[in-house]
Amino acid sequence: QLQLVESGGGLVQPGGSLRLSCTSSAFTLDYYALGWFRQAPGKEREGVSCISSTDGNTRVSTTYYADSVKGRFTISRDNAKNTLYLQMSSLKPEDTAVYYCAVDVSSMECSDNVWRGKTKYNYWGQGTQVTVSS
Repeated sequence: QLQLVESGGGLVQPGGSLRLSCTSSAFTLDYYALGWFRQAPGKEREGVSCISSTDGNTRVSTTYYADSVKGRFTISRDNAKNTLYLQMSSLKPEDTAVYYCAVDVSSMECSDNVWRGKTKYNYWGQGTQVTVSS
C-alpha cells in the first residue's frame, strides 16, 4: 500500500505552469514536515521545497525553497483534503525531472539546515514525471 501518492505531472512548454499534488491515506499531513524533491536523469535527488506543520498559535507554516525555484514554485497544503501541493510557474527545461513528495513523521519542522537532506524523510511517494519542452 502506497503511503504517499503524487499526481499532476506532465508535459508543459517553457514558461508554462503545473500543479503537483500529493495525498496520503496513511498520514495526517498537517502533523508533519513535508518536502518536495526532484531527480533528473543522471543527477542526484535534490530538495525543492519544504513546509512545516501549521503552528498552533500563529496558524502559519514555515516554507523553504531551493534557490533555483524561489519565486517560481509555491508549496502549500490543504488540510481539509489532506493534500500537499507544489504550484510550479515559469517552468524551464531544467525543471524536467521526476518529482517526489516526502514526509518526516518524526518532526513538524523543516529546519533551514536539514530540510534538503533525503535522510530527514521517512516515507516517499512513487514520483510523477514533469517534462518541460517545446
